[in-house]
Amino acid sequence: MDFSEKWGKDVEEATRLALIDLNLTEDQVKVIVLEEPTKGFLGLGAKLAKVRVEKSTDKKPEAKEEKAQKPEPSYKADKPQKFEPEKRAEKREKNNDRPPRKTGENTFEGTFSVREKPADLMDLSGHAAETFLKEITEKMGLSLQITVQGNDSSIYIEMEGRDSGTIIGKRGQTLDAIQYLTSLVVNKDKEKYQRVVVDAENYREKRERTLEQLANRLADKVIKGRKSVRLEPMNPYERKVIHATLQLNPKVTTRSEGEEPYRRVIIELK
Repeated sequence: MDFSEKWGKDVEEATRLALIDLNLTEDQVKVIVLEEPTKGFLGLGAKLAKVRVEKSTDKKPEAKEEKAQKPEPSYKADKPQKFEPEKRAEKREKNNDRPPRKTGENTFEGTFSVREKPADLMDLSGHAAETFLKEITEKMGLSLQITVQGNDSSIYIEMEGRDSGTIIGKRGQTLDAIQYLTSLVVNKDKEKYQRVVVDAENYREKRERTLEQLANRLADKVIKGRKSVRLEPMNPYERKVIHATLQLNPKVTTRSEGEEPYRRVIIELK
């Protein structure tokens, strides 16, 4: 492979991941920044950095000249790390996704599926979640119809209207951010935590099915190519979908690496 394109929270991280993928060091490649990272506002509109790292085609000078003229580098690029089998297993065990420890840290827990709604949901017109979402969507200039249902353990919120695409955002990032804020509002000063699911135009279920198909397709790619695959950064719930989909696959295994919100799933051969 002569090039690799990677995403990361900044240009440095994306470059490091590409170097690992190519098994090269920084002095052996040319780095092209395809997209600069942006932080966004309150997590809305945040974007990752994307780079294209190409293997350099420049001829190296003779060894004697290089030794005499090459200055002492002030920065050492991260070199690809090699893991022994037992160390790889240890790291995989360390990096397994765990349920959240803090209230509001993540509104999806365990292997919860949005397709498995409880049967005892009741209409909760006037709920604090509805009031909060109406206020925030109006300030965003969006026109949406909001319906809230729930029970003692869960709150389900459906949003519909001509601006539903805007509230979903790229790969559901805006919807995830609003869901997180709504969970904080719902669970403020409460002893018993309630799971909050904010959905628009049935996006959650569609995304779950898409992730299952993606997991199976990439698993086949790993088996045929005998090379691990790194997925794009995902939230804890989406990573759980990938893990759960492939947990019974006899030929591949999954693990997670990185820090939130840029944590991603790796699919590799057993």
